[in-house]
Amino acid sequence: MNTIQTLWSQILAAVTIIKLTDVLDILIVTFLIYMVLNLSKSRSAGQIVKVVILLLVLSYASSFLGLNALYFVLSKVLEVGVIALVVVFQPELRRIMERLGGSSLQGILSHRNGAGDSLETLVQTKEACQAMSAGKVGALIVFERQDSLEDYFSTGTVINADVSAELLKNIFFPKAALHDGAVVIRNDRVAAAGCVLPLTENPNLSRELGTRHRAAIGITERSDSLVVVVSEETGVISCAAGGSLRRYMTPETLYEYLKKELTEEETEDTGWLQSVLEKIRREKDGDSHDEK
Repeated sequence: MNTIQTLWSQILAAVTIIKLTDVLDILIVTFLIYMVLNLSKSRSAGQIVKVVILLLVLSYASSFLGLNALYFVLSKVLEVGVIALVVVFQPELRRIMERLGGSSLQGILSHRNGAGDSLETLVQTKEACQAMSAGKVGALIVFERQDSLEDYFSTGTVINADVSAELLKNIFFPKAALHDGAVVIRNDRVAAAGCVLPLTENPNLSRELGTRHRAAIGITERSDSLVVVVSEETGVISCAAGGSLRRYMTPETLYEYLKKELTEEETEDTGWLQSVLEKIRREKDGDSHDEK
């Protein structure tokens, strides 16, 4: 009984000495761990992260066991390795900085998809994609969410029109002036067309994927946008989000996916931890549809 009371008093003492700075410290470390996991999405980066973790474990073990020579070597390797990691992860770090720069504090700490898109917008998008898929007309449609895509508007033409299947089909008509670029949809409006998007630098993608698919993946690596792609060669409908590509979607599955991801009902504030879990779920779900 005395042992239990002693243990309980120690627990209470530990709880009482926890300060606000301790909680903040834990949250920051958790956020950094999340960023490291985000960096390790690609296979090459994932292998490097594993090596770094192994070196850290060996460094701690050598210090604990008194292996001074090994600890000295590992500590020097880790010091130099910081610079090497910055060089190796330069593309990924740049993407993270772009994401942080384009997001508000609320967007970083919470999981919101913006104002949400109406069902009519999604219906019109589905009908347009269905027709373009049947006619093998290439299309690239970007749905803006929390992260602003304003910087890409200058590369295209401002439209500011209601979303309709006819408008989308006219924009992507092969002989139209804006058909080679991307359409950006913001708040149920076709904000701009003919926009140039950044291409992904992921070396593990299939060679079958053309410029449209690589641009779709590229913009979702730099923002939280969702992109619909129609292949000009095959008519296959795909969706990109979070740097992953889901292929071979039917018009019906496309509509259900857009409805789940973009409508108002799915945009409730669920907190930062929930956003981490949701992102992991989406990446696992997307990996099963990726073209390796």
